[in-house]
Amino acid sequence: MNRGGRGRAGGFVAPGMVALVTDAADAPQPEFRSDVTVELVRASASDSDVLFAARVSTQGEQTLEAAAAGTEASARDRGLINYLMRDRHGSPFEHNSMTFYVQAPIFVFREFMRHRIASYNEESGRYRELRPVFYVPARERNLNQVGKPGAYEFLPGTDEQHALVEVATRDSATFAFAAYQRMLEAGVAREVARIVLPLNIYSSMYVTMNARSLMNFLSLRTKVEGTHFPSFPQREIEMCAEKMEAFWRELMPLTHAAFNANGRVSP
Repeated sequence: MNRGGRGRAGGFVAPGMVALVTDAADAPQPEFRSDVTVELVRASASDSDVLFAARVSTQGEQTLEAAAAGTEASARDRGLINYLMRDRHGSPFEHNSMTFYVQAPIFVFREFMRHRIASYNEESGRYRELRPVFYVPARERNLNQVGKPGAYEFLPGTDEQHALVEVATRDSATFAFAAYQRMLEAGVAREVARIVLPLNIYSSMYVTMNARSLMNFLSLRTKVEGTHFPSFPQREIEMCAEKMEAFWRELMPLTHAAFNANGRVSP
């Protein structure tokens, strides 16, 4: 089988493609990762935020002192939070904010931005030269998709499938980045040169959302036993969701517990 050859810079050359001539010593070398990065940059979020927002409906200005003081929620407040979650009184869960920094492949960001319940700012391939960091699935990542839409199951791949994914991903990313560098060196605008880059190149962004929006995101982007509405997320965005949930669980433990106890349905 013709698998292509190597250009003078050592880059992969696909059959029928022209080799890209670059100075290998100066060109940045592709890096490959199998993980994602999620950091909590800042947060104003606690269980007590839910309480004053809910109690204003019956106590009005009497809630101001507790709201300003940021009094911690106690075990006795668990019942109110669970009631709000169970009966889907959702607005009290919106009076908080969390900002995350995320590094992940671009195809993950395209799924993130299907959620129009958050604020996003992503690094720009128009304004900066993109770094050669690419995603390659880890060995434990399931590769076989079986079932029908809405009820998929993902099963482990064979050794041959994992080898194919590894080699094909690395080779195509290396070739694409060499093409990108070639165009930049020729003076082609970054916004044009980037069109050859694959979806597994890493990007970074800030994403800000409140707890109600995060619960909606988690309900769709995690697969957890006992949820009322099963979801079948792509593993790579689920990796981001799991890290975001871990930060949120520390910030709002009573709210997180109520979310799980009521089937992981956003109120």
